[in-house]
Amino acid sequence: MSSIRPLIPLLIAAGILLGGNGLQGTLIALRGAQEGFSPSAIGFMGTAYFAGFLLGCVAITRIMKSVGHVRSFSALAAIASVGTLLLVLIIDPVMWSVIRFASGFCFAGLFTVIESWLNSGVSNHNRARVLALYRIIDLGSVTGAQFLIPIFGSGGFAIFAIMSIMTTLSLVPVSLGDRSNPQPPEDVRLDLARVWRISPLGSIGCIAVGITNSAFRTLSPIYAEQIGMSVTDVVTFVTVGIIGGAVFQYPLGYLSDRRDRRIVLLSTTTGAMLASLSIVFLAGSNETANFVYVFVFGCFAMPLYSLSAAHANDRAEKGEFVLVNAALMLFYSVGAIVGPFAAAMMMEFFGPHALFGFSAAVYAAFIAITLQRMQTRSKVPVSRRGRFIALLRTSTIFGRLIRRNGDDGKPGV
Repeated sequence: MSSIRPLIPLLIAAGILLGGNGLQGTLIALRGAQEGFSPSAIGFMGTAYFAGFLLGCVAITRIMKSVGHVRSFSALAAIASVGTLLLVLIIDPVMWSVIRFASGFCFAGLFTVIESWLNSGVSNHNRARVLALYRIIDLGSVTGAQFLIPIFGSGGFAIFAIMSIMTTLSLVPVSLGDRSNPQPPEDVRLDLARVWRISPLGSIGCIAVGITNSAFRTLSPIYAEQIGMSVTDVVTFVTVGIIGGAVFQYPLGYLSDRRDRRIVLLSTTTGAMLASLSIVFLAGSNETANFVYVFVFGCFAMPLYSLSAAHANDRAEKGEFVLVNAALMLFYSVGAIVGPFAAAMMMEFFGPHALFGFSAAVYAAFIAITLQRMQTRSKVPVSRRGRFIALLRTSTIFGRLIRRNGDDGKPGV
């Protein structure tokens, strides 16, 4: 434990930011609906957030090289905190979209700073423990922070003030903790064409998951609210889906290490499609049924990114692990830009259940592509496969954090 003690302040800051960011995504949808914003307007806010996130992923290393880790973090946290307060001061969908774009840029930068700093402080000896703690903090913070909404309500100033406080508080452990202020990271090489050639299926999978997962995170509160759930039940609905993904991710990853990974990817996508259709045609407005089906949806939908990435990394050469995962993160972001607004338009025309009908259609298309690719290309030999790793979609730096033995190659190979 003593070997990771210097990193604890960074992990605390990460937990605060992860919780605050997850809380804001749910609150924006709920408060926007209360203010009379249309689903398409709220969907566009989600699109704006992920557009800012994509730009932040590309630009942040230059900022860090100019002013260092601490100043970069401080500036981005300050902007994100101010943006949170502006949300409640200026109730306007256009302004909220601009603020969400800025928030996406800031949070992409903040997570990149933290993960770069963590990477500089871990050794091969304690890397696995730091990653395990980081994932536990991610799940606990994102799910736990959601329940601040029913406690403080979504209709007043208080919950926005709390989000702003959370973002500001993240500055404290960063400012008073590790004083090393490490060297800024080298730019992550982005070669989208190369990664597409390495694994078209993995690249398409990440785009598809970006479309569906971003739609779920942006619009699931609207779905739950429109079918008559209370604020507490809305938050529970979102949380249950996230927990489902956490519960089932490692069993699916374990299975994919021992079978043709494409078959596991195909089966998991089919499970996500069937769960989506169950919500559309079977759940109705019954709260218990919706909780059960969204848990099953999360079990299959949330692990798809890591499974797609694992398949792509199986195709990569040694030394390309960071390159591949950075590109897949951008592919995911491109899909995430499309998903919220497209799904919101479907909801506006066909009602709340169209959210999951939209997701089912995307999964059906990906199933067809997977079957076509299985006919076109042989499976990866067992000797070339890496070990499945559950990936966070927080920054392009995360691939460096999870590498092993100081090599940018495939983990576990």
